[in-house]
Amino acid sequence: MAGRRALFAVPVLLTVTFGVFAVAAASPFDPVKAYTGTAGLTASQENLDQIRANLGVDEPLVTRWWNWLISALQGDLGDSGVMRQPVADVVAERIGWSLLLAAAAFALAIVLGTALGVLAARRRGGLLDRSVSSLAYTLEAAPAFWLGLLAIWFFALELGVLPAGGLTDTASDTVTFGQVSTHLVLPAAVLGISQLPWFFLYVRQGVGDALDEDPVRGARARGLSDGTVLVGHALRSGMLPMLTLIGSRVPELITGALLVETVFSWPGIAAATVQAATSVDFPLLAALTVLATAAVLLGNLLSDLLYGLADPRVGFDG
Repeated sequence: MAGRRALFAVPVLLTVTFGVFAVAAASPFDPVKAYTGTAGLTASQENLDQIRANLGVDEPLVTRWWNWLISALQGDLGDSGVMRQPVADVVAERIGWSLLLAAAAFALAIVLGTALGVLAARRRGGLLDRSVSSLAYTLEAAPAFWLGLLAIWFFALELGVLPAGGLTDTASDTVTFGQVSTHLVLPAAVLGISQLPWFFLYVRQGVGDALDEDPVRGARARGLSDGTVLVGHALRSGMLPMLTLIGSRVPELITGALLVETVFSWPGIAAATVQAATSVDFPLLAALTVLATAAVLLGNLLSDLLYGLADPRVGFDG
């Protein structure tokens, strides 16, 4: 299965890249006007035509896509009009911060969701189960940007214990580990909490069902402790559905990061995507769309690999 997914990724990426250029060709927005800004209002038609030729937007759709694809395979992703620098540099400067935020948020969602799911499954119907389940269903319906604004209001404005956004303090000219760690807390917590309900509910259901299975009952009958039964038997069996969830949550994680990075002014890929979309910067938008698609495909592949490791009955190539 993992091998098939890896091979399937190639045509998917090609289709996505072509789709981006097709949307650009059908769009009513003029990339030349977006590139020149107010200066384009007074520029001559000859200058506008020259800029159009330099940007390559006067060529047929298929030609533009093919030229971009060949250049991209050689490491040249074109130039960003809104950033005024090569797209590769834009991505390189921001991808690390996005990965840091996503990794911290995903780790928080998985660890906290798993822990709460196990505790709730151990006493289904109890106070903890009812309380956390109700909160999880509420958080499912809460948009990430609303959680972000609420967190800024409470922790930054009311309590003043955490910064409201950015990567470093306003008066600082250098990026330090301490400042980044402090500024990471709120966006990572908001993004992680927005993903937590699904991990909690999957683990709660999976572990709860596993506790009712005959092998687990047999382990209890042999006199094994509750902790051993829960961690050694029920948790392993109940975690299998959650492993498949990891890949499926990647698109939601990317969407959530798009909103969270914007709300907290986090200098990541998602924030650049907003700028690319609002400024009709198609070279940058194409690269970021491909990057997001690749992340989704890698997430699905990771789910298959984790499921195969957790359950040897599932073949990696089957």
